Amino acid sequence: MTNFIPYGRQFIDEDDIKAVVDVLMSDFLTQGAKVNEFESALSTYCGSKYAVVFSSGTAALHAAYFSAGIGPGDEIITSPITFVATANAALYLGARPVFVDVQPDTGNINPELIEKAITEKTKAIIPVYYAGHPVDMGPIHEIAKRYNIVVIEDACHALGAGYKNKKIGSHSDMTVFSFHPVKSITTGEGGAVLTNTQDYYEKLLMFRTHGITKGKFLNESDGDWCYEMQFLGYNYRMTDIQSALGISQLKKLDLFIKQRRELVKKYEKKFTGNPYFDLPEEKDYACSNWHLYALKLKDRYKERKAEIFKELRRKGVGVQVHYIPVYFHPYYQELGYSKGLSPIAEDFYQRELSIPLYQGMKDDDIKHIIKVIFETFKSYER
Repeated sequence: MTNFIPYGRQFIDEDDIKAVVDVLMSDFLTQGAKVNEFESALSTYCGSKYAVVFSSGTAALHAAYFSAGIGPGDEIITSPITFVATANAALYLGARPVFVDVQPDTGNINPELIEKAITEKTKAIIPVYYAGHPVDMGPIHEIAKRYNIVVIEDACHALGAGYKNKKIGSHSDMTVFSFHPVKSITTGEGGAVLTNTQDYYEKLLMFRTHGITKGKFLNESDGDWCYEMQFLGYNYRMTDIQSALGISQLKKLDLFIKQRRELVKKYEKKFTGNPYFDLPEEKDYACSNWHLYALKLKDRYKERKAEIFKELRRKGVGVQVHYIPVYFHPYYQELGYSKGLSPIAEDFYQRELSIPLYQGMKDDDIKHIIKVIFETFKSYER
């Protein structure tokens, strides 16, 4: 019997293990030199001035929103096709998420619908790079400039992706990445915010460390031991252990993406023109890192998605659904959101089915997945 093949997983080799062991044998396990080294490597790779790493992608989102000055009574505009953390981070600060519908092909926020969602309370636009495919940022930057609104890219799926021949990470006010094990690279758990703005950078550093600084005091210093808490921050720090793994993984990122793109070609070769589902697309302006490979079921099959999902998993193909629209969740319904808000996003959800795609997949895995998918869908033709 074939083993269960998950939709995504990390790839760890001997170099990664050695990097972690070296830190375990060193004097610093938490906030040592490796944190700064990882941040420097990230900013160099992505072309930003600054990078600040965090304990998770969610923590990074929270920190970015705080640094942008988002607070009670403010609104942020984002996509409903995302993990709940994108919207939750606004709620943490007393702000309200406003959901704008998506493009039916990419699953990304539709830039043409953003402007009419702007109010005097709008503080930020948070485009989500669904499945690692970049959002068309040009129109969004134009809108943001016109209304003096901050742009924070939720690129948690998209480290290593490119927009108009430039790596993601330096296009907007801030860009957020995640290093969860199913992402492009992993630090176990972890995240980062990249920016070119010094003020954001300084606030990010303090926010991850309880709002504490050891410089630029507001009160007179009592001595060299002094530190000062200037606002309510959190313990969102990444460790040297995690950072060492991140440094090692980052060196392999381009290879990982190359492998994913090769796997995508194998899927496309076999799936193109099939009668069961549509394939994900890559726009001319984008170079996706293919975090996910999201099929979209055709009309005849979307109503039987739950059955198909269950059968594929029973046969060892670890499909997943990305995502339940955020405002479908009971917590958001209690806040006054209701179904019907974003019809295209809701239709996208009814059709979407992510199939396994990750670096390190074997040819036999791909062949098995393709075989099982065709067999399963064929059985539902009747």
